[in-house]
Amino acid sequence: MLIRMLKSSFTRGLKSKLLAILAITFGASLATAMLSVSLDVGDKMNQELKSYGSNIVVVPESESLPVEIDGVDFNAHGADKDYISEEDVARIKIIFWRHNIVNLAPYLKASVKVDGEEIPIIGTWFDDEIRIPTGEKFRFGVKEIKSWWKIDGSWIRDGRDKNQAMIGEKLANKFNLKVGDTISLDFGQGEDIVNRKIQVIGIINSGDEAEKQIYLPLDFLQEAVGLEDKVDKIEVSALTTPVNDLARKAQADPEALTAEEFETWYCTAYVSSITFQIEEAISGVVAKQVRQISESEGKVLNKIQLLMLLVTIASLISSGLGISSIMTTKVLERKKEIGLLKAIGASDFAVIALFVIEIVVVGIIGGGLGYLLGIGFAGLIGQQVFGMAIAVKLIVMPFILLLAVIVALCGSISPLRIALKLEPAEVLHG
Repeated sequence: MLIRMLKSSFTRGLKSKLLAILAITFGASLATAMLSVSLDVGDKMNQELKSYGSNIVVVPESESLPVEIDGVDFNAHGADKDYISEEDVARIKIIFWRHNIVNLAPYLKASVKVDGEEIPIIGTWFDDEIRIPTGEKFRFGVKEIKSWWKIDGSWIRDGRDKNQAMIGEKLANKFNLKVGDTISLDFGQGEDIVNRKIQVIGIINSGDEAEKQIYLPLDFLQEAVGLEDKVDKIEVSALTTPVNDLARKAQADPEALTAEEFETWYCTAYVSSITFQIEEAISGVVAKQVRQISESEGKVLNKIQLLMLLVTIASLISSGLGISSIMTTKVLERKKEIGLLKAIGASDFAVIALFVIEIVVVGIIGGGLGYLLGIGFAGLIGQQVFGMAIAVKLIVMPFILLLAVIVALCGSISPLRIALKLEPAEVLHG
């Protein structure tokens, strides 16, 4: 009997069923889009923030207190100055979280005289192809880490003439230099002065201290100042997980963690666990997080995810209210049919089952259509906001189908209560 009732039910009220499917599709599509973006937004947001610089800095553990005046390091060649071996820089790419290391760049800072004036000078990788200890090759350098720099001219390229330099805009204006000009650099003091001539191929507009500095290929500066294979700082750009209580506890004192907590922390891409692993890979160094970037990642990500959650909840409530309105109208339109079913012996369970099965089918259809539409919305959000596609995660589909059915059932509670209260005599005889 129930099967005959179902067949009859599905042949009537086609308009109301389509409206119910549309209501579910609307909510499911937004939920799919928000959930897909939320699951993928961590890496996307991290990569977006990487354009604002590194989030980890590595320096020698026993580095002496720097003496700097107007950006010039006057203690750069002091007897107490410690350095990091350039050979060890690539070891950062073989830690447990190696795939989260997006980019890195070593720096060697010195001072040089230009027309008798002391000027800070930096040696670094620009876009160099580096072979790591595993034999793999990667391109590292400031070209990606300092991607916000505006360059008049061009970047220094790996493998090209080493007698090239990039200088800050303020420095270029001060000495009336432009792209293509040659600049004379005096390294050393007293009788040990070594003169080198370099060509300016790029002028840096960065809005920071870089505008007052000269940038050279790392090996050129190392040879000029007699510090082969030496660097005094490494900047690392890494994809990290937002900080929580466990990460804060580990950052304060990793030894205070239990064995289980330590394993969880070590195997999660917190910035503190990555710095810990860098210190394991390179002896005699301290890896520190750049708090402005690291903390911003977590705060911005949490706010975006909260916003997406609120949008999802609002869309599902809207769908539920739409379903409630549509089902109430449907029950009232079919009250005579419901009264007749009860009059010929149909139980309350049979009447409820008739509507529940219909609601579940509507929920599954609406959820399926909403999932497909939501994937399109997620892709659009990814392209417009992050400039890249959002990964399609199939695990979202069963969750959305279940959520669509639950929303449909919750929205139908009030109409079903109305159906249960209908009395055959009142309905059939008015």
